[in-house]
Amino acid sequence: MKRSRVNEILQEGDAFIRSFGYVMPPFAYLSPEEMQRRRRELDGIIEARLGWDITDYGQGRFDELGLFLFTVRNGRVDDLRHGRGMLYAEKIMISRKEQLSPMHRHVVKAEDIINRGGGRLVLELFMSDAAGDPDATAEVSVMTDGISRTLPAGGLLALDPGESVTLLPGVWHAFWGEGADVLIGEVSTVNDDLTDNVFREPIGRFAAIEEDEPPVHLLVSDYDGYLTR
Repeated sequence: MKRSRVNEILQEGDAFIRSFGYVMPPFAYLSPEEMQRRRRELDGIIEARLGWDITDYGQGRFDELGLFLFTVRNGRVDDLRHGRGMLYAEKIMISRKEQLSPMHRHVVKAEDIINRGGGRLVLELFMSDAAGDPDATAEVSVMTDGISRTLPAGGLLALDPGESVTLLPGVWHAFWGEGADVLIGEVSTVNDDLTDNVFREPIGRFAAIEEDEPPVHLLVSDYDGYLTR
């Protein structure tokens, strides 16, 4: 993706989020220069990989295959292993109309996916087979706002604004907006985007950025390259 396109998507996404009355944390609006200047002070943000995340999964087709995310808070993987400390994470996301977030599962993370407003959020669901691949025959059981729902393998679950689904580790899921762009909340156990995502197809988690203009704000995937101690 070109940086100019990332900047454009970021500003559009920020406006969309604000239109629902969701207020972003102050660190969302730090410039790259200020983040570098305050690098040591921001260790907690950088190490937890809090912040903007715009991905086309390395495929160069963001409008068709992509997701807009902002990680608001996130604990430590080590705390999760020990069962104490900050064991949770929160994201706000945007799934555009008919924009696919591709089929994947998590090894450790359990998550609530919440339709916070806009169109319907549609999820395609599979259980894992013994090898960890999508099971083409097994029924899928998930909790939707405390109520158990059972779907056939590959069944579609549609969430209207205000509705949510709990996805446990091993549940394969892909999702997209239907009818309009969707504001999504995610509440989960500790989030580790570097090692905990398993995709059905051989794709990347982050976008490759072509630097055709300076970044307005850094993405979490920019931190290692832009921010030095």
